[in-house]
Amino acid sequence: MPSRTLEPVQELHDAPLAPLTTFRLGGPATRLVTATTDDEVIAVVREADETGTPLLLIGGGSNLVIGDKGFDGTALVIATEGFSLDGTRLELAAGEVWTDAVARTVEAGLAGIECLAGIPGSAGATPIQNVGAYGQEVSATITEVVAYDRRSGETVTLSNEECAFSYRHSRFKSDPERYVVLRVRFALEDAGGLSAPLRYAETARALGVEPGERVPLASARETVLKLRAGKGMVLDPEDHDTWSAGSFFTNPILTDPDFETFRARVRDRLGDGVEPPAYPAGEGRTKTSAAWLIDKAGFTKGYGDGPARISTKHTLALTNRGSATTEDLLALAREVVAGVHEAFGITLVNEPVTVGVSL
Repeated sequence: MPSRTLEPVQELHDAPLAPLTTFRLGGPATRLVTATTDDEVIAVVREADETGTPLLLIGGGSNLVIGDKGFDGTALVIATEGFSLDGTRLELAAGEVWTDAVARTVEAGLAGIECLAGIPGSAGATPIQNVGAYGQEVSATITEVVAYDRRSGETVTLSNEECAFSYRHSRFKSDPERYVVLRVRFALEDAGGLSAPLRYAETARALGVEPGERVPLASARETVLKLRAGKGMVLDPEDHDTWSAGSFFTNPILTDPDFETFRARVRDRLGDGVEPPAYPAGEGRTKTSAAWLIDKAGFTKGYGDGPARISTKHTLALTNRGSATTEDLLALAREVVAGVHEAFGITLVNEPVTVGVSL
């Protein structure tokens, strides 16, 4: 591809990637390109594909664990902007800051994503992970995702059904080399300034209402932000508990027989009166809590004596205390995974995407 198509794009070589991630970890990229329009994004992706150059996509960097050796290829920062409301229909460019977009929908009096406030990262990452928290998932409001299909070389529009959403998963995550998300479209709700029905017990308790009730949108958002901040889940450069990827492990979903085996392990380890957290997860399946497993396996808040430790505020977050390497972080993650498996027979799965490394 002629180089002139990339002239407007910011380009750096041997560029540090750690500052672009919330972990602040990882080595440099051979080449770092920042694109601010969909056309620029597509041009960089096409060039990489045509030349056989490895490509790493970076949005807000809140879900990335990059190896200490860095990335030998082109790292593309998607910094596109675009927030468009048409009635209750919302379209976001992939590079929009997610938490800012949530705030703007609340200001506009629209419900549906208010309990996803404070989640770091970009809008384009939300459908990939089917981002969710405090009783909401983006899959409940996403109508379409506009993406560049690297296989066909065309821009395509995928319906909600075609995105194949499930818990912390999607078509995009199952085939990570195929699609580059460009825009995300949502159908929100005008409930007269009220939130969607609250589906998370902790949020309802904090607001003094019953699950299923609605509250003023701003109250829902502010309460979620306070709950997240109390767990170190709102970015703060001065707080090393937020030098993380948020929840490092997904909550395990077990078949009914596996859950009964797990319950027996819990009773053997913790006593007959102890029951593990259990939430319905579809027919014949039950979801349990990764945070509970980690804590009950002996990895309490603040666990660790090195530069990578469990957060002092939440057992589900692994953190960089300021001088960690990616290998330090992975050593801690592996220790937690092994300890939980030994205690309860369950293997935790990491939620962040790993680049050049694995657990």
